Amino acid sequence: MKAVVLAAGEGVRLQPITATRPKHMIKVGGKPILEYSLDALKASGVTEIVIVTHYMGDAIRQFFGDGEQMGLKISYVEQAEMLGTGNAVSVVEPYVDGDFVLGYGDLLFAPEAVAHVVQLFEAENPGAVMAVVPVERPESYGIVEIAAGNAVKRIVEKPGSGEVPSNLANAGLYVFSNEIFDKLRQTKVSVRGEWELTDAVSLLVNDEKTVLAAEISKGDWLDIGRPWDLLEANGWALKRMAHKVYGTVENGAHLLGPVAVAETARIRSGAYIEGPTFIDEGSDIGPNCFIRPYTSIGKNVRVGNACEIKNCIIMDGTHVGHLSYVGDSILCEGCNLAAGTITANLRLDDGPVKMLVKGEVVDTGRRKLGAILGDNVKTGINALLMPGVKVGANSWVGANFTVHRDLPANTVALLKQDEDKREKSSE
Repeated sequence: MKAVVLAAGEGVRLQPITATRPKHMIKVGGKPILEYSLDALKASGVTEIVIVTHYMGDAIRQFFGDGEQMGLKISYVEQAEMLGTGNAVSVVEPYVDGDFVLGYGDLLFAPEAVAHVVQLFEAENPGAVMAVVPVERPESYGIVEIAAGNAVKRIVEKPGSGEVPSNLANAGLYVFSNEIFDKLRQTKVSVRGEWELTDAVSLLVNDEKTVLAAEISKGDWLDIGRPWDLLEANGWALKRMAHKVYGTVENGAHLLGPVAVAETARIRSGAYIEGPTFIDEGSDIGPNCFIRPYTSIGKNVRVGNACEIKNCIIMDGTHVGHLSYVGDSILCEGCNLAAGTITANLRLDDGPVKMLVKGEVVDTGRRKLGAILGDNVKTGINALLMPGVKVGANSWVGANFTVHRDLPANTVALLKQDEDKREKSSE
């Protein structure tokens, strides 16, 4: 059985991170999100995979190639225009024969989830199987109503208050027979101007083709749609990875719990690192700094003296200057934080942090959330970033400047000050 993985989307809600990379290539726990999907498929015995690309598709092709290094056979299909998940699946019809697994490449799912869906399909031979997962906020998902025998009755997209048929969300993981392509040809464009895969699944249900729901564990699945979801994804990955110390750890450094240190990384004396934490090749940590749990540090990162890093993703080539604090934040590639830079991660009123997403203020539901910095952001000495702010790529934040609101890309933000200069009195 082949697999199809959808990896065409732009990930607008993840800006500024996705301004310079496809969201499927954002690294958590040292690996791109998409790689976890491919690993889960391989662990379930699926080794022939078709990846559908569009936005920055070359980055995906260059990283994974033909899949040989992963023990996979990978081919690629381009979705010419972003016309929805239904359109994305329709373009693979010439490349699959027979039943196939379908997964969204911007989700994290464990091998157990894939195996459960495949086993149910093979045992029952229905028209389709779709994974469902219990969620706390059904109004934010496509919710599945289930009839007797785990048969899908209907799918309700983001139901309103009082209209929620269950708490089981569409998990973006399916097994289909070739019948799905006929139903895709019968679907009509949605109000969003797209062809939706769930509309084709609903047509299968309406034609009395059996579509079964396979409930998977919430712990085996994670949706990544907004910047703070990446911190959850990073924790999900760090808890599941094997942690080994290969690099140089100087006398006087302390590693507690599951900590992974790559071969060419260096941990200087006085560093105190609590796991789960991942430190990639070429990074230089310390001396006398504190790396707290659920932190991923990319390649060639420098963390200076007397810094504290907590629950963060620090991407390749970023430098965190001495005396800085970075908490619950994401720093993209090539950032340079001058000494004393602080990312505030807790509101003074202790309320949930809000963030601007696609022009709307969204309650993140998080008590602690720091800043999101795009590629190549620089800060001056004692710069301060307030909770939930985003700074676009290639922007500069001047010394002593406080970032209260999002800064777009290629911005220079400097603090103006009045000066009173006078000659010293001789008396």
